[in-house]
Amino acid sequence: MKIIINKSILLLTLILAFSACEKQLDLAPLSEIGDTIFYTNTEEVEGGVIAIYDGLQLVPMREFALTEMRSDNTETKSSEGDWAQFESFDVQPTNLAIGDYWAANYNVIFRANRVLENLGVVDDATLKAQFEGEAKFTRALSHFNLVRAYGDVPLMERTIRQDESEFFSRDAAATVYEAIIADLSSAASLLPASNDFGRATSGAANALLAKVQLTVGNHNAAESLLSALVLGGTYSLQDTYNDVFYNEGNNEIIFAIPYLNDDANESQDFSFEMTAGGAVSGLNYITDDFNSSFDPDETVRADVLYSSDDPAEVGKFVTTSDDSRLCGNDWIVMRYADVLLMYAEAIMAGGMSTNSTVAIDAYNAVRARAAMPELANDGTEALTSEMLLHERRVELAFENHRLYDLVRFGMAESVLGDFASNNGYPFAATDLLLPIPQGEINVSQGLLSQNPGY
Repeated sequence: MKIIINKSILLLTLILAFSACEKQLDLAPLSEIGDTIFYTNTEEVEGGVIAIYDGLQLVPMREFALTEMRSDNTETKSSEGDWAQFESFDVQPTNLAIGDYWAANYNVIFRANRVLENLGVVDDATLKAQFEGEAKFTRALSHFNLVRAYGDVPLMERTIRQDESEFFSRDAAATVYEAIIADLSSAASLLPASNDFGRATSGAANALLAKVQLTVGNHNAAESLLSALVLGGTYSLQDTYNDVFYNEGNNEIIFAIPYLNDDANESQDFSFEMTAGGAVSGLNYITDDFNSSFDPDETVRADVLYSSDDPAEVGKFVTTSDDSRLCGNDWIVMRYADVLLMYAEAIMAGGMSTNSTVAIDAYNAVRARAAMPELANDGTEALTSEMLLHERRVELAFENHRLYDLVRFGMAESVLGDFASNNGYPFAATDLLLPIPQGEINVSQGLLSQNPGY
């Protein structure tokens, strides 16, 4: 049975505390934060922590458009409206989805900062450490989402007032990554090894930190973190690929954002949009490029990746809800298969191949679960970066990893350039970053600069 974070009456009180600034937050994250009398005891601070996770539920809603549909994995069904901008690498600064994604992540950061600034009222040292770790983890996750999507972005390490205009400008990506690494390193030392499903743990912090270290090229640091996760025994692959997504809360899940079926407050509609989308419209449809790269012997994963109703539709995250737009499928942020493949990547350390038995074992474990041929691990075969990137594409398909995997492997310009050319789209290296939302530039009175190419 799925356990979702209990949002008690405390959250209702917390909503009142946020209401004065929430409307401005929807327009710009750099909004004026008024003082409140809410954070006076441990229960109220925990209510603030729960509100962080509540805000995090908004992040995946259209994230697939910004990631999968900007890769060679998915496209729209009929090239409709603003959604077609993603598949054709022609995203405009006025696109609503990029503005919503910006606002959703900065809303999480705002809520995390509010908790961090009010920990002094928590007397229990263990709970205080946990709350601090949860706030730093979620703040780091949202900053990571933002810096990968937009490049240089404002770094928010405290709540700010609207007149503090120095915070409206963009910080260098390197500076943002330093802050993310510091937050996750701290969170890993503060968080418990286990927690309620949907709340951060030390394992989640270390797994995310490993991905950040890979992203900035610190392969040795990533390898150390991933080795500890693999040898630690806390996580394991599910016996069947299907169970990863439909036996929710399983031991493969390192961190997920939970939802509930047919609940107006706890449901999502990305399952509808990315797996069906109605008779005419439809988003996140599988590209011919993905199909052509897919091994016809891939029956185990194919049964999950492709819809049984329409093979053009994504099959992951198909809802069982009564209301097709009130879906309860959890969004998986990190899982153990990702860790195993990152472990092989870290050992490869940016090279073209490796004969490491440890790396090949990690790769083979994912292949074996899919009933696909494994590499000989006797020194006669090597694991190549091309093989590893392909395995990530299939194993993690439609989980919003493909674009950033291509960037991390240094293959984004060549792979997406060829893909765009084959489909008649113009493509430039500047398309690897989204434009800064025009609404945010307007609210900042021009202090936020636009990315090149837009």
